[in-house]
Amino acid sequence: MDTQTIAAAGLPALGWALHGGLLWRRLATARRDPLTGLHTRAGWTTRAEHLLAKHPGALVLLVDLDDFKTINDTHGHAAGDAVLTATAQRLADWCGRHGIAARLGGDEFAAIVTDPGHTAGLFALRIALDEPVTHHGHVLPVSASVGHCHRDRLPVPVLTDALSAADASMYAAKGHGRRNTR
Repeated sequence: MDTQTIAAAGLPALGWALHGGLLWRRLATARRDPLTGLHTRAGWTTRAEHLLAKHPGALVLLVDLDDFKTINDTHGHAAGDAVLTATAQRLADWCGRHGIAARLGGDEFAAIVTDPGHTAGLFALRIALDEPVTHHGHVLPVSASVGHCHRDRLPVPVLTDALSAADASMYAAKGHGRRNTR
């Protein structure tokens, strides 16, 4: 076989490989929130369903920033973005290697950890999430409400039920005042 024949046969394969790589990158990017780098709802849901089914000790969390609109209205959207980014980092750090975090949209986050015993605990998460964020010389107060659901407390371990229970827990925490965890 001569060089031209090999090149002619290899060029389409190279083109398809490059095209496949670009598509893979676009898909991976679509599953990540561009601001925080966390998984998006779609990317997280698929992985969380798998982890919930596989790990009997799993813990599902919902996090909602309290009075987030006030930060945007008072300090601007760049300040709000700084708070969202800090919250995302704090939640991801808390999950560590034993879980995954997501930004569901706006100021709502979710996480699942396969073994809560490998985290610093919910109280430590609440303390971390409530740390102020400094943005352009302004100290921005941050407060979050956290709801959670243990997989072993569900009659059937499905993500929709775990998220509903965590949501109810989060709103019960909000009902007891900001900066709560339930």
